[in-house]
Amino acid sequence: MGHFGTNYVAARTESILRGTLSKREVLHSVAVVVLLLVAELEGQVAQPVSQMSGNQSPSLVTLKLEDALTRAKANSPQFQAALMQLGLASEDRVQARAALLPEVNYTNSFIYTQGNGSTGVYIANNGVHEYISQGVAHEVLGFGSVPDYQRAKAAQALAKARAQITARGLVVTVVQAFYGLLAGQEKTLNTARATDEAQHFLDLSKKLEAGGEVAHSDVIKAQIQANDAQRQLQDTKLAEQNARLALAVLLFPNFFQDFALVNDLAALPSLPAQSQVEQLAMTNNPELHAALSALAVANKEVAVARARHLPSLTVDMFYGIDANQFATEDRNGLRNLGYAGAAILNIPIFSWGATQSKVKQAELQRHQAQVELSAAQRQALADFQSFYAEAHTALGQIDTLHSSADLAAESLRLTNLRYQAGEATALEVVDAQNTLTMARNAYHDGEVRYRLSLANLQTLTGTF
Repeated sequence: MGHFGTNYVAARTESILRGTLSKREVLHSVAVVVLLLVAELEGQVAQPVSQMSGNQSPSLVTLKLEDALTRAKANSPQFQAALMQLGLASEDRVQARAALLPEVNYTNSFIYTQGNGSTGVYIANNGVHEYISQGVAHEVLGFGSVPDYQRAKAAQALAKARAQITARGLVVTVVQAFYGLLAGQEKTLNTARATDEAQHFLDLSKKLEAGGEVAHSDVIKAQIQANDAQRQLQDTKLAEQNARLALAVLLFPNFFQDFALVNDLAALPSLPAQSQVEQLAMTNNPELHAALSALAVANKEVAVARARHLPSLTVDMFYGIDANQFATEDRNGLRNLGYAGAAILNIPIFSWGATQSKVKQAELQRHQAQVELSAAQRQALADFQSFYAEAHTALGQIDTLHSSADLAAESLRLTNLRYQAGEATALEVVDAQNTLTMARNAYHDGEVRYRLSLANLQTLTGTF
């Protein structure tokens, strides 16, 4: 049931025994306690306060954080676009590798020439009828072929790093939305308790006024507090609903909203030692991998551009029929099947400066990649120190926030007793109620803050 649930049960039980609650309030309190006990038996599945009074749909989907991440990856257009770019880069590498290997085709053609007796009028052809049916092996040997393949390989590594960046960024988004909704549900419950406390204080002040023990100003103050509590409850429910809608957009392609979250908000994971996390950041930082891969691509772009200055050799080998009859043997019994070869050496001489211009473009891109790599390295160091310090600070504050919530609950209890004994003012009671609500909400905000800081840290390190 949790620490706050236990306190709530104890407080409402005490109020029921004192007889300070109306029949409607008693029934509402009993219903809330029963729901808390059911949630405890079902494994701490957090339900929205707005659904507490209704029956669950049989199609209700219960999600853990891992389930939410899986669904978000399947429905995120940004992540799917990154996967598409990775797929395109992989195919570019396949095509660049294929360009290094001989290409084999089988060609068939027929050439007809105007006849002139036994020879053709069109002397460029080999006869009146020429049949060509042969296999062709084609290979281009150039100094730019290997760098071009290496460039495609580096581009694939770059696309992979960028996909990893997108995936880890999506994790941060889902963690924020997932635990933001859980915190919103807890805040709604806290505000509902505060509303009950405000109503209890209003009823108590009215009874004490009727007995001449307090002034009417206390009733007015209690009424204002009750009105504020009702308004805050409405705002909190609205914030919870908005958080649910935001998470539904991330997780479901059909905007499905009938889901519940497994509440592991209080089950905080540990934070590894800084040296361990730093080692992970040095080896698993996708931002650095992307910057290094971008520099590798730029280096290969320079090599490909410079290769345009160098000769290239094209080799073709032919085997098959190139004859006046479409047959393996001619009319005289001679064999038509045969082979031939051709080699072309292309030596670049003059291109009006176009080749050198491409080299300059590639060198400019390489310089920019070097600058971006240096910036990425500096930013990685700063991000690591900032994210780890944030996680360490957030974790260190959890116990303090929990203690403050406990102390605020005890303070409200004592202040109520002092007020009934005539030793405290209405302002003190109202202040204690507000302090308790703020302390509980701050505790849940602290839990979300730590979860989010871990997700940000793991964008540099990967899962630990």
